[in-house]
Amino acid sequence: MELDNRKFKILEAVIQDYLRTGEPVGSRTIAKISDLSLSSATIRNEMADLEEMGYIVQPHTSAGRVPTDKGYRLYVDSILAQKAHAESQRDAALKKREKELENIKKEYASRLDRMEDVMQAVARTLANDTNYATMISTSSGRNNKIKFVQLSRVEEKKLLVVIVMEGNIIRNKVFRVSETISEKNILRLNMMLNTTVTGLSVEQLEEKLSAIEAENGNQQMLREVLNIIFETVRNADDVQIVTGGTTNIFKYPELSVSEIARDLITTLEDKQGLTSFVETAAPDSEGIRFYIGEETPVKSMRDCSVVTASYELSDGTTGTIGIIGPKRMDYEMVVETLNNIRMRLDELFSKN
Repeated sequence: MELDNRKFKILEAVIQDYLRTGEPVGSRTIAKISDLSLSSATIRNEMADLEEMGYIVQPHTSAGRVPTDKGYRLYVDSILAQKAHAESQRDAALKKREKELENIKKEYASRLDRMEDVMQAVARTLANDTNYATMISTSSGRNNKIKFVQLSRVEEKKLLVVIVMEGNIIRNKVFRVSETISEKNILRLNMMLNTTVTGLSVEQLEEKLSAIEAENGNQQMLREVLNIIFETVRNADDVQIVTGGTTNIFKYPELSVSEIARDLITTLEDKQGLTSFVETAAPDSEGIRFYIGEETPVKSMRDCSVVTASYELSDGTTGTIGIIGPKRMDYEMVVETLNNIRMRLDELFSKN
């Protein structure tokens, strides 16, 4: 059976009405669409064919149908692709997003030491603009290099190390040392560290640990400090994820069912499964990737659609932005939003 133009238009009408209402769509509803000019009987026959082809399904005994994952996939791959380039003018919502992104940029410029705060602001902005849940991963990568190291005393045998990485990622750790160290020796250590470890990635630091110790007399204190710096920098390579708009899922009846909502919220708040997800969420040739229903690798998200986009930082590492919502999400608005914020993030980080 072939999906001809008439069936395609009926499928489009079903999807668009379901996106708008969240209710199963019947033939009478479709018949009211003027540009089809088809009788209810003809539409019923075509809808039966679409159901047989797997594009729509009848969830209950009523006459209404809803799109399947296969139907949504066709919508994304075909309908959305045809319309994506037709949108040339920005509406009021887009202008609002641009203003909020400018505020994010100002926040970033004034607080270079808190990238996580910037990512949280981005996630919050996306959630407010889309009314969906959002996630964004911070930069990661074993090629990220040390820019600056600062040691300071906390207690007699307890030190604080603050490490600034490329991309202005800050990592700090309080640790105990085996012997008391004077302020004069702390100053000397700071000077030595900032002439030997700055500019090194975690892999390069690991390779040079022994050589640095040997060049500086294999001091016990130096060995302890270097090991702490190495462990702290290595942990900085872990993907970090912030989320926003978790409670937005309760706005959609199909996601607010107790078991679905509980599992989804747990995943978003505890980040279960999200790390491996964003690491494998490679964008397609257009920079956007869609996961619809069963296509989503995270089990608790298989009643959702997830749309992801990547952004690139100045040092070549990347992060991932994701929007999570019902399968009847407004895909066009989501794509527009992601493209806009990805462009802003690229500009933001490339200039800093």
